[in-house]
Amino acid sequence: MARHETATLAGGCFWCLEAAFQDLKGVERVQSGYAGGRVANPSYEQVCTGTTGHAEVVQITFDPQVVSFDDLLHVFFTIHDPTTLNRQGGDVGTQYRSAIFYHTPDQKAAAERVIAELQSEHVWDDPIVTELKPLESFYPAEEYHRDYFRRNPNQGYCSAVIAPKVAKVRKIYLDKLKQPVA
Repeated sequence: MARHETATLAGGCFWCLEAAFQDLKGVERVQSGYAGGRVANPSYEQVCTGTTGHAEVVQITFDPQVVSFDDLLHVFFTIHDPTTLNRQGGDVGTQYRSAIFYHTPDQKAAAERVIAELQSEHVWDDPIVTELKPLESFYPAEEYHRDYFRRNPNQGYCSAVIAPKVAKVRKIYLDKLKQPVA
């Protein structure tokens, strides 16, 4: 019987993260939502105000026999800038912060190790500011956010912001894709 794990990651708009992780072998489900704040069952509109403390996140259900948590972290650090505090490109506010909400002590240790490796390799000029916290609660996003990129590929934000991130993942992690992408 397959053993499943869950990862919860924040790195800007959840539409970008969802689209990038959906294509990976071993990823069984990617759900957009909210975590890290103090308001129960927040709405998208509430989170957008920046007053709930929540970040836009994706919760990834994956088979660690196929794709490791380390692999997910490397993809995560490929598709967003972990050196900008509370922003990703034009998306500004605490809801767009870089964060890893770990589920287990092993995930925390893996995240600390990967961050230290990336820092020592000087992948970025500035220090990594990714928040590392235990997951306290996850609130699923509204239905219209789910599978957003696949349902709206020609929408402006999708073609200008999400598509390049998805293309980058497909190019760098071709061997980890569920199926080759033309």
